Order: sequence, then C-alpha cells, then structure tokens
Amino acid sequence: MQLPSQRSGGRRAPMADINVTPLVDVMLVLLIIFMVTAPLLTAGVPVNLPDSRAKPLDQDKEPTEISLDADGRIFIAKDEVSEDALGERLDAIAAQAGEGDPPQVYLRADRALDYGRVMRVMGELNRAGLNRVALVTIGDE
Repeated sequence: MQLPSQRSGGRRAPMADINVTPLVDVMLVLLIIFMVTAPLLTAGVPVNLPDSRAKPLDQDKEPTEISLDADGRIFIAKDEVSEDALGERLDAIAAQAGEGDPPQVYLRADRALDYGRVMRVMGELNRAGLNRVALVTIGDE
C-alpha cells in the first residue's frame, strides 16, 4: 500500500491559493500609522494661536505662510528669516506673483507676542505689496 506522498514521487503539489491575511494586517497597521502621524505634520513652527469665531477662508492656491513664535523670531515657510532680510524675501515673493493678484499670505503669530512686533511684520507685508493677509487663529471647536 502506497502513501499519498509516495505516489507523487515525494513532491507536494504547489499551493494554488494566496493567503492575503498577512497582507491585510500589514496594510491596516500602515494605515493606522499614517492616520496618527498625519496631523502632527501640519505645523512646522510651534505657535500658540489666539481664538476666533471667524469662518475659514476658501483657497485655490497654496498661500505663503509667515510665522512669528513667542520669542519674536520670523519664519517664512518654516525657514527662519532675520528682520533685516524680511523685506527682501517679501519683495521676492511679490515678484514671483507677477502683475496679477498678490498672493495670499497667512500670518501666524503667537498670542504672547507683542502687538507692535506683529504690526511691524504687517507693515513690511504692505510695503512689499502683499495686501492679502489673513491672520491665523484657532477656531471654536
């Protein structure tokens, strides 16, 4: 009497099914990791924003983001800029926009920051012709 393994010459038939359970497990773990880390990647400069009940703006283009932290340091798109070089950087941003509408600028200033410091930055924005400035706040939850 022969055993089943002896009939096929010692070889087993190849498995015709693919087990997708490990693949689904790995994909779900990756999905959870991305869902947890995605909100952490939104803000580059830690700023304690003031509260507001204003509605968010609708935007077609990506705005230029200027941040002022609690120490008064100025950041344009996460790059620190000295107050002396701020005018040149803003002129370059305005020149990139061309003759059309000036680009939208989001100004994120820490609530503990001196009002005069924020007004000096807004004055530089106005001098460079960047008049479409929105102040970023924390909305009502």
